[in-house]
Amino acid sequence: MQLNTLSPAIGEKQDRKRVGRGIGSGFGKTCGRGHKGQKSRSGGSVKIGFEGGQMPLQRRLPKVGFSSKVSIITSQVTLSELDKLEETKINIEVLKLHNLVTKNIKNVKVILSGKITRAVELTGIKATKGAKAAIEAAKGTLSE
Repeated sequence: MQLNTLSPAIGEKQDRKRVGRGIGSGFGKTCGRGHKGQKSRSGGSVKIGFEGGQMPLQRRLPKVGFSSKVSIITSQVTLSELDKLEETKINIEVLKLHNLVTKNIKNVKVILSGKITRAVELTGIKATKGAKAAIEAAKGTLSE
């Protein structure tokens, strides 16, 4: 096989449509645009979703869903993630330092996932009912 013998498969390449080249081409005179109307004219097109003045589908349908802005500043941490930290006194700054939460986080909640085997002192961090019980069972404290 040589580079000069390579060619695309038959039917792979198609010549571009040359409009306005006479009656024999099939695209002469009106160039395949038909007669009159907005779409026959230069620059004439309707925007996507336009339904001729009828209320468009995206405006007829009801709005659904909600995205809480509080979720931007709120995060959650698992018990197993807390267990991996060396510190015993844990607050939001410590979690940011160890990249468990991002820098813009203001509220953190501990959820019951995994186990905690040592006593930790949480300050300024909330916890679920199950996580609170697990922390207290490991002789840890929680102050919000």
